[in-house]
Amino acid sequence: MVRRLPQHRIADVVNAGLRRRYAAEMRFRFCGLMAVAVSLAMLGVLFSSILGSGLGAFQQTRISLDITFDARVIDPDGALDIAVLSDADYDALVKAALRDLFPDVQARRDRRELYSLVSTGAAYQLRDMVLADPLLIGKTVRVDVLASADMDMLAKGNIARDIPESARRISDQEMAWFDHLSDTGRVSRVFNQMLFTAGDSRQPELAGIRGALIGSLLTLAVTLALSFPIGVGTAIYLEEFAPRNRWTDLIEVNINNLAAVPSIVFGLLGLAVFLQVFGLPRSAPLAGGLVLTLMTLPTIIIAARTALKSVPPSIREAALGMGASKLQMIFHHVLPLAMPGMLTGTIIGMAQALGETAPLLMIGMVAFVADVPGWITDPSTVLPVQIYLWADSPERAFVERTSAAIIVLLGFLIVMNAAAVLLRKKFERRW
Repeated sequence: MVRRLPQHRIADVVNAGLRRRYAAEMRFRFCGLMAVAVSLAMLGVLFSSILGSGLGAFQQTRISLDITFDARVIDPDGALDIAVLSDADYDALVKAALRDLFPDVQARRDRRELYSLVSTGAAYQLRDMVLADPLLIGKTVRVDVLASADMDMLAKGNIARDIPESARRISDQEMAWFDHLSDTGRVSRVFNQMLFTAGDSRQPELAGIRGALIGSLLTLAVTLALSFPIGVGTAIYLEEFAPRNRWTDLIEVNINNLAAVPSIVFGLLGLAVFLQVFGLPRSAPLAGGLVLTLMTLPTIIIAARTALKSVPPSIREAALGMGASKLQMIFHHVLPLAMPGMLTGTIIGMAQALGETAPLLMIGMVAFVADVPGWITDPSTVLPVQIYLWADSPERAFVERTSAAIIVLLGFLIVMNAAAVLLRKKFERRW
């Protein structure tokens, strides 16, 4: 005989079970919210650290000097020959302007320290001014020349003044000279255009990311030109034409496995095949693009197949029923509907390729390249490798430029991922 509980006891048991379920659900939601909060906090710490270290690199310290463009130094013959003007000793003009500001500095060692206030790039700046306007010869003009990296760090407060002189890169005398220039209104800070217009350099104040930017764009162009048509074509064949047998199953398994292979393995493959067998130029966007193509192909193929599968079978059946061939059905009806998903997967794959460093290091794109590449076969580097090179440099000013390059790289990645999201939102269809 089954004993029945009273009605009020049944209600108590049910209510107790509901309370336990609601409590478990609340605990789960709380844990989820805490996980999101911790992730956002860590992301905020990362971004604040990078921004705090790198925003200073977008400004540059300059020192105003009264430069006398002495004809005896620049063009002693008065012929205004371009070769003579280019080879003139413009560094002597900068040193003469500094001596005029501090006439009491006579000792050789003191003068060497005085000259270190200004970057070695100041001479090239004066040369470009004379080549652009030869009428400057014989005149005295106030010119804002580039300060040295140490003076730039001092102006931005990145060099402590209250530590012993032996623990600093600059002496008390250099600090006194710089303070005098600042007090007389000869020190200013402007937007650092050279960060985006110059290539790499051994001098931090002259280093820029233009070469790495152009190298990244050329490398991604090669990657996109190869990976997108090959990946989409492979996905169409496997999804629409390939018979279902053990060979296609083996191909699908290997494609899925390749998507999880460490990127450095593709670098080793590129080193062994593209460089040693085919003899492609080392440290060139062509070789880098081929390596990144191998790395991104599995991602694009998987995304393209998923996009093709999302198109309803009724679209295919309707097209075939109206007399279209299979090829017309694919290219006129299925592919346009699947293209937004394919583009989204391709952009995500490109963003992943943009941030890769290990495979490019293996093919020699770690070399110091000061020139800006003009084509896919020219020696170049890319932004992630440029960041790696600057992070390995001992100069304090390169730390600032490393963070600035990371900010630019993150900006590119955010733009590319935002484009993928917008494409998906704009063209995605729900069936």
